[in-house]
Amino acid sequence: MTAARRISDSDSFLARVGEYAEQVLRPAALSTDRDGVPAERIGELRALGLLNHLAPREFGGLAIDRDTDRRLHEIIAGACFNTWLVWAQHAPLMGRIAAIRGAGLSLSALSEQILRGEVLVGAGVSDVRRFPDHFIVARKSAGGWVFDGTLSWVSGWGLNAALIVAAVEPDTETVVTALVPVNERTRSAGPLELGAVAGSRTARVRLDEVFVPDENVLGTESLDQARFADIGTASDARAHHFGLAETVLTELEHTGRPLAVDVAAAWRPRIAEIRATAYALADEAMSVGGGPHRLDERLATKVASGEALSAITRALLIARAGRGLAGDDTAQLHARSALFVLVQGQTTDVRRAQLAQLAR
Repeated sequence: MTAARRISDSDSFLARVGEYAEQVLRPAALSTDRDGVPAERIGELRALGLLNHLAPREFGGLAIDRDTDRRLHEIIAGACFNTWLVWAQHAPLMGRIAAIRGAGLSLSALSEQILRGEVLVGAGVSDVRRFPDHFIVARKSAGGWVFDGTLSWVSGWGLNAALIVAAVEPDTETVVTALVPVNERTRSAGPLELGAVAGSRTARVRLDEVFVPDENVLGTESLDQARFADIGTASDARAHHFGLAETVLTELEHTGRPLAVDVAAAWRPRIAEIRATAYALADEAMSVGGGPHRLDERLATKVASGEALSAITRALLIARAGRGLAGDDTAQLHARSALFVLVQGQTTDVRRAQLAQLAR
């Protein structure tokens, strides 16, 4: 396929997703936050190709490039942050499974279902950050592993057919990442009553001595290796920040209040600068193998992104006056989403950078 054809296909796909976001996701964003992401939403995402857009074409995927994928995250997060969070737990998994196949290894039946976009997967990988205080225990067993413990955070619960789980074998500090089907041994330990992304169907999930066959293991690595990779995941300002920012800037521009328009005019170039810097730093880090490459600059950019979101969502609340706090106004929805961005993926380094900036 020629480069021109790939660009044309990507543009067409972005246009279809953009139209869906404006016609379906954005008008329902407030009700989705209140009532939860509906089950039919997953079928809509599947029909668009968004459950396997990163998968190889032989599995019906679109093999979307990195820049196009970022635009998808911006579009969906900007239209409905709750839907974005459920989808974003699933979307990156395509690349990991495709890499296994690219290495010449066979895929499990579940992995092939995921590559074909047939099932939605939730994520339970963040508890590795809390080792040894809290983690999913991995225990070697004949033909696989046994996972046991409580996942602190799974979004899309009730919509997911499977989970990607990162567990730790404590004696060797080996991190085992695997696919775990949702069944009678994976059950909710209770929904989380969240002040933000309340419609994301986020719950604690108990894994009760779940046997994971070797064919569903996506990889094993040392705890140090897992933490090295996590630096890149947690330390960058990411596409959903900028999708949310674009929505807030646009709403400021349409308030009919000249000073609100001035706020948008002042912040729009600054946010564009942060976006360009964030993406360039993330790409550079990936090109050298990830990890703490230019970490201080990446952290500073993430802090700047969070501060920008805080400022413009406050401005929208002010511009809407008391109405902005009402449950039927998007100003409060965006402000709460911005709070979520501040704490999402918050490692010790991220927290330190955020608080140090505020202390200044």
